[in-house]
Amino acid sequence: MNLQRLRGLIRKEFIQILRDPSAIAIAFVLPVFLLFLFGYGVSLDARHIPIAVVVDQPTAETSAFVGGLQHSPYFTPEIYGSLHQAREAVMDRKVDGIVWLRADFSRQVIQGKTAPIGVLVNGVDANNARIMEGYMQGVWQNWLQQRALNAGKPLIIPINAEPRIWFNPALRSRDFLVPGLIAVIMTLIGALLTALVVAREWERGTMEALMATPVTMAEILLGKLIPYFIMGMGGLLLSVALAVWLFAVPLVGSFWVLLVCSALFLLAALGMGLLISSAARNQFVAGQIAIIVTFLPAFILSGFIFDIQSMPAPIRLVTHIVAARYFVSILQTVFLVGDVWSIILWNSLALLLMALFFLGVTWRRSRKRLD
Repeated sequence: MNLQRLRGLIRKEFIQILRDPSAIAIAFVLPVFLLFLFGYGVSLDARHIPIAVVVDQPTAETSAFVGGLQHSPYFTPEIYGSLHQAREAVMDRKVDGIVWLRADFSRQVIQGKTAPIGVLVNGVDANNARIMEGYMQGVWQNWLQQRALNAGKPLIIPINAEPRIWFNPALRSRDFLVPGLIAVIMTLIGALLTALVVAREWERGTMEALMATPVTMAEILLGKLIPYFIMGMGGLLLSVALAVWLFAVPLVGSFWVLLVCSALFLLAALGMGLLISSAARNQFVAGQIAIIVTFLPAFILSGFIFDIQSMPAPIRLVTHIVAARYFVSILQTVFLVGDVWSIILWNSLALLLMALFFLGVTWRRSRKRLD
């Protein structure tokens, strides 16, 4: 290992990066775009859901209940004259559900009897339907409490539930999505960018020229690894800064723990990228392999959006070979929970083993020859 040659290779790689706008865009522009897209454009929260309200016999009781719906941030109620009109609105996708207050609603409430409310929900989106059902029960509960308070009577309910929300008390999906998105961004910078850049050198013939020099294969690999590692960590710092200061995602745990774990994941991603580039010396092929092998699993099978425990058992087994799964678990723990070492250590160990495996296989496959 000649340090002077290694410095020259690293300098050459940085000059190549500065000359290539696409590499800088993937490392620094794409993370900002994805964070803005998922931070502002993608939300798993159900807000302002359009619903149809049908009141067979308007009274003070029904007006109070409809007022509760109108003041709820979760619903945007629209009054319809009949249940038939409301059903047509659901069929036309103008509303996502129907709240039906029957003619005897007020009489049943005044007499202290059970006053059922008809709630019809469009079940095409099962997740949204379950959320609507829970929100409607919350509106009904609040209306009962307010009615009892106005009457000066205690609300008697057999069960008194006192929910406590841990780790994400604001119930914002942004606080859950943005940390996981950092794993996808690091995968793009580490695996996809490295695979494309090295494959491009094979296409242009600069790799053959490099092999004609006295540099060793270890120096070539390190000359590729170090610059993109620095770029990846720069992209991480940019993503964390945007997550904390722009999107107000809490960083409960230690920043240095996050930095060390991110370095382990980036090494694994760089190892995957170098391994892909050694197998496919064509940019198009290397890009396709990188997307299929690294980006899509990081997006779908890492727990970033879809819960791993809800997946079938064979798919859950496949997720254990996805490096992003362990990094997403670390990110969401450090950001929202804190330094829970029972989670951080085991997932960090998995990332370390993956980094050693991919870098080791790449080094074993790399030989200073053209065949």
